[in-house]
Amino acid sequence: MAENGLLKVTSRVTVQDTVYEQLRRALMWGSFAPAQAITISSLANEFGTSHMPVREALRRLAAENGLEIAHNGSARVPSVSRKRLDDVCQARIALEGLATELACAHMTDEDIDRAEALAREHEDMGKAGDVYGMLRKNQEFHFGIYELSRSEVLPQHIEMLWLRFGSYMRMLTNYLEKEFEQGVVRPFSSYHFQIVSALRERNAVLAREMMIGDILATQTHLRDMCPE
Repeated sequence: MAENGLLKVTSRVTVQDTVYEQLRRALMWGSFAPAQAITISSLANEFGTSHMPVREALRRLAAENGLEIAHNGSARVPSVSRKRLDDVCQARIALEGLATELACAHMTDEDIDRAEALAREHEDMGKAGDVYGMLRKNQEFHFGIYELSRSEVLPQHIEMLWLRFGSYMRMLTNYLEKEFEQGVVRPFSSYHFQIVSALRERNAVLAREMMIGDILATQTHLRDMCPE
């Protein structure tokens, strides 16, 4: 596997969609640095494909604001700033808070057990210093709830916000790696367990407040790392 998690694409039938999905997931996970240039030729080499599916994937991702395309056709990851961070987080708070509140009415005990298991896996990976595993479990935890909102609109728009949030995830990843190397482990799972507790109580308002608290805590942490 390549360092950024991209795999060779072997199926001709779904090559275009596979390239797009892998790139989209990599961007959401913060596999690329803020303002990093992305060339079609380098990606085509990593995927083992021609330039065409890569070019189309970059075009689709630019349409979702996950990438920026220059006049010469080159692509780059969006840069970061406090203003952009605050803007994305404001939208995340609105949509993810609502999705959590709606999901609370539909989640079964088994669904909540699954959310709690993901929260524990997230915590365990943090203790083990597995940064990428922790961030991926974090995404599974969040979207496992949002997808139960029974909204056809909210999960799709939340995914687009997370795509735009990818640059900030990379910043967080770099920071956590340094902390883990120094033996520092922060309680990043605390809000997850409070969300699970609120869901068990069927307290939709509290679940929403705890989800918002989780987003705000990450935003506050990232603001100190961002340029003005």
